Amino acid sequence: MGTIETNISNNIATITFYHPSSNSFPSSLLQKLTNEIDSLSKNDLVSILVLKSAGDGAFCAGASFNELLAVSNYEEGSDFFSGFANVINAMRRCPKIIVGRIHGKAVGGGVGLSAACDYTFATTKSDIKLSEIAIGIGPFVIEPAVSRKIGKVAMSEMTLTPTVWKTSKWALEKGLYTEVFESIEALDERLNEYLNELATYNYEALAEIKKVLWQDTQHWETLLYERAAISGRLVLSDFTKKALEKFKK
Repeated sequence: MGTIETNISNNIATITFYHPSSNSFPSSLLQKLTNEIDSLSKNDLVSILVLKSAGDGAFCAGASFNELLAVSNYEEGSDFFSGFANVINAMRRCPKIIVGRIHGKAVGGGVGLSAACDYTFATTKSDIKLSEIAIGIGPFVIEPAVSRKIGKVAMSEMTLTPTVWKTSKWALEKGLYTEVFESIEALDERLNEYLNELATYNYEALAEIKKVLWQDTQHWETLLYERAAISGRLVLSDFTKKALEKFKK
């Protein structure tokens, strides 16, 4: 089912998620991540959050494919796609700056998590892809977060080329990534340097700038779940069922 682990040091909380299937997310793991972010948001001993995944392979392969295959009705589908809505809203509401450590490839919901971070470090292997439209659904839930970072035009380009990997250089140029490095080692060296500096800043000032960064997104509390309902309906279509069976085989 995967794990969520948190380490707190020097007022910095590092959340590490893991799943054996390329760090993908079943619903239960998404809920644990949501709960952990909400809990840390209220922790006075924490001023900065770091979101990372375990291993040196993919950063995040998105939602669990096995769980997607098991969706059998609209309610299940809507609940399933609400998982990433819960996490993105938790990240948006969190009064602490969230730094993303995107060490490897990100697909679908993994791109959404990257976009919901306030500052992101990546490597030259951190390519991205939105593959949802290829199976008859779409990146509806994560779209507001991704478009907020890279704009509608770049979002459209990714969405309508669902089999094409966009390079980390492309993601850097579009604004999804803030800094990109040749290796994980170089990334971590710079990340630690950045965090140690950020931790010395005025906590209240960081909290206020977080509000500014996420201004005019309060409607996401409704919007993201409306989007989840769209995916929940589409996943039951004949097109999607056939596409999923093809992928399964």
